[in-house]
Amino acid sequence: MSPRAVSEETLLEAVADTSRRQVLDLLLAHGETTPTALATELPFTRQAVAKHLAVLDRAGLVQSTRQGREVRYSVRPEHLDVAIRAMARVAARWDARLEAIKRISESNAAARRRPVRR
Repeated sequence: MSPRAVSEETLLEAVADTSRRQVLDLLLAHGETTPTALATELPFTRQAVAKHLAVLDRAGLVQSTRQGREVRYSVRPEHLDVAIRAMARVAARWDARLEAIKRISESNAAARRRPVRR
């Protein structure tokens, strides 16, 4: 299945939260698990875990499967790759912006060091 189109903003919002990154890390470590099992390893409730999983699901980063009364979650590696590429694009844009700020700052500093001619 190919990754569904999810906005860069949605992906970034999903992984911006430290708690959601913890949930993702645990899912990556466990492969597939339930919100209840995740909550035993996290400093927040099962309900909070379920809410974080819902955000990650909307961003396409996790998938759920129902097994009887249980809902099991796992990471969608192909969608995680899309998120990584989106974050790399954002990082590249910020690197370019920061480089421009650095050049301006260095130029201003050099101008202040030049002796004033009268």
